[in-house]
Amino acid sequence: MTMEERHLEELLEKLWVLREAGTFEESALDPREFPESWLAEAEARSLIRRQGGRAELTDSGEAIAEGVVRRHRLAELLFSQVLEVPESDGEAQACEFEHVLSPAVTDRICAFLGHPVACPHGKPIPPGKCCRDFRSRVQPLVSRLSRAPVGAEGVVVMISPKYHSRLDRLQSLGITPGVRLRLHQKKPAVVVQVDETTVALDPTIAEEIFLRIEQL
Repeated sequence: MTMEERHLEELLEKLWVLREAGTFEESALDPREFPESWLAEAEARSLIRRQGGRAELTDSGEAIAEGVVRRHRLAELLFSQVLEVPESDGEAQACEFEHVLSPAVTDRICAFLGHPVACPHGKPIPPGKCCRDFRSRVQPLVSRLSRAPVGAEGVVVMISPKYHSRLDRLQSLGITPGVRLRLHQKKPAVVVQVDETTVALDPTIAEEIFLRIEQL
């Protein structure tokens, strides 16, 4: 991606966000961030329409903006809820990811997160084809063990421990990525079955285990 294309994506994304806030006025754009040359180039490429001090997305611009917003908000969710990256760092990384994620990888992340409808700030995530394909699915493809329904069975796909000692403890119990387990109870402790062994886990540890649910 060229720098010019990146700038255009950022402009179209900003116009999408401003529209969500209810404004189409060019005066809402900070000229230090979005100079006139960017607007002129977007208009020349038929990505926006400009009239009477307003800038609106064309169908082509809408499609690009939708993709950028979708990638950004999915990345925000991935960084905040799964990787637990501080908000300021997560936002900066999301701004990078929005320009580089391919459609296939974006859909993979979306499926991993369970086809979410909103970002951490409550703003809607534009749905992709993967969301429409799975719109009848009640449970996400991947869930924190602590949030999975009792009786769920699946494969551990990731463990994101707050402390390394927890990872060592889970490994000693046979709970590692790739292992199949079944959730028996959630209160007062989270109880799972791993092979022929029944294991009780603290709920805070169960929050750090991600399960790809295959049976309910």
